[in-house]
Order: sequence, then C-alpha cells, then structure tokens
Amino acid sequence: MSKRIAFLTASEGVEEVELTQPWQAAVDAGHVAELVSLDEGEVQLFHHLDKSSTQRVDRRVSDVAIGDYDALVLPGGVANPDALRADETAVAFVRDFVDSGKPVAAICHAAWTLVEADRVQGKRVASWPSLQTDIRNAGGEWVDEEVVVDGNLITSRNPDDIPAFNKALLDALAG
Repeated sequence: MSKRIAFLTASEGVEEVELTQPWQAAVDAGHVAELVSLDEGEVQLFHHLDKSSTQRVDRRVSDVAIGDYDALVLPGGVANPDALRADETAVAFVRDFVDSGKPVAAICHAAWTLVEADRVQGKRVASWPSLQTDIRNAGGEWVDEEVVVDGNLITSRNPDDIPAFNKALLDALAG
C-alpha cells in the first residue's frame, strides 16, 4: 500500500544526496514523496558546501498537518537543520510527528531538529559526530552506528549510511 512521506527542509543548505536518495527509494517502493519547506518556491540543495541543484517545494510546513502523512524524513546538511530548529512551526511539526508514533527518519545533522523538538530524551540516536554533545545534553544516547531504530525514530550518521537508512525507512513503512 502506498504511503505519503513528508521530506521537511529549510529553503537552503540541504545535503542533496540526503534528500534525493531516500526520496528515490521511497518513490521506487511505490510511495508518494512531498517536499515540505518553510517557504514556497524552490529549495537550494548542496553537495557539501557547494550549491548543486534545486527542488520545487510541494507545500509549506505552515499548511500541512500530521494526518497528511504516514512518515517524516529529515535530510541533513549543516545549514538546513540549523534553520529548521529556529522555526517554531517546523519544530512543532517535528515534535508532533514524533509524538504521533509514525516513523521519523533523520540523517546526519538533521538530529539537531529532533534535539530542538525535545524528542531525543531517553533515545539512542546516530548523527554526524559533532552533534553528540547536543544529543547527550538533551538526554539522548549518541551512538556511532550506521542506522539506529529506537521506537519510531530512525537515525543515521552520514551519506555513507544512506543504503541502511533507506532500508530502515522502507521497513518502517511496510510495518
């Protein structure tokens, strides 16, 4: 059965492969992917620190509801989650999505948004290593593992982990 997946990003600073590869895996598995962002228009994707392509926004986060989606994916990039965690509407959406029990998948720096949403307390979380102090200070257990599934949270460290990340996301959608 086809599921609807929200990919939440800021308007720029999104690590391209952390959006496009999970997106393609979801679409290839028969699911519907939607890009949800802070603003209308396009999102600027990056390859590390260099601008790459853009992707059109489907809906603004202020115009969506948890019930619209079966899962949430939070791509990384350094600037992307930093901008998201400064936006109260985005943080509330993430917080409520985690609380819904539906799958929430965050890769690399995206765990910052989970920290800001106060949803890592008591959870095992993988992320880019520089976030480990933030995760621990928020009551989470930072781990250096390819993919971690703790309840409805799916987390991974970096782009090298995308195959395992995608598998865990698709497994959660099948469950």
